[in-house]
Amino acid sequence: MMKVVKTYLPLMAAAISMAFASCGTPKSAVNGKAGTTVSSPATGENAAASQLKFVQKVSDNQLYQKNIVASMTFTLNSGNNDISVPGQLRLRKDQVIRLQLQLPVIGSEVGRLEFTPSYVLVIDRIHKQYIKADYRQLDFLRDNGLNFYSLQALFWNQLLLPGAQKVGESDLKKFGVDLTSAGDAWPISLKKDDISYQWTAEKATGRILKALITYASKQNGKSTLTWNYSDFRKMGSKMFPANQSFSFVTNATKKHHSATVTLELNKLSNDDNWEAQTTVPGKYQQMDAEEVLKKLLSL
Repeated sequence: MMKVVKTYLPLMAAAISMAFASCGTPKSAVNGKAGTTVSSPATGENAAASQLKFVQKVSDNQLYQKNIVASMTFTLNSGNNDISVPGQLRLRKDQVIRLQLQLPVIGSEVGRLEFTPSYVLVIDRIHKQYIKADYRQLDFLRDNGLNFYSLQALFWNQLLLPGAQKVGESDLKKFGVDLTSAGDAWPISLKKDDISYQWTAEKATGRILKALITYASKQNGKSTLTWNYSDFRKMGSKMFPANQSFSFVTNATKKHHSATVTLELNKLSNDDNWEAQTTVPGKYQQMDAEEVLKKLLSL
């Protein structure tokens, strides 16, 4: 458990950040060009209408709730390390993504990873240390840009637009759909500069089963993030994936890093009786984010 908090929690934060480094700053915009789009057997307006209809179906699966709270089993696989601990996941739309790691049986919190629109916070309660960094504070983030809302969309099982807070109704036509694809799902695609997005959504329900984000550039190397969803459970009138597994592989730091995180969620609720902002105890020592992550990523 101490190894999770001391080493892998900051590394996970860094790796997730790098996987999203090319998502663009909030000032960036998508010009409306969809990714590689394969038309359906119909052509012209009929094909475009069919694609838009399916993307609307996928978009309509968004939850109405503002909060999602669940107990979880957090599993991290990185190299020869397989670590599994209990914890909690707390999501508040447009405010915070929080993962809390706990001691087995006792339930005391030992580590916390928190993403907000303005900063990343990592708390190590065992050693009474923390890292708090602006997304632009670290070199590899500052040079590429990181959007909190892109990460939020993945946790919430939704489509995303790079640099945008949300996907509006008028944005849906920017996504391409391969309606000729065999099987029970259709791929949805979008491309922006050096980054390609692809979602796999069930034909019948429009539920997103998988998201794949690939970033490749001569300057920053290649990063991929694969996010899988399963075990959909009822949340109000919609469904939410209680099992989420995301794998990231990156060479952005000139070295190969890869890891897989699996969140198995239970006791899903829309409880709103909790504070969105974490207050770090005054006696905790702040660590230099750039130095800590540089050391981790040099391993």
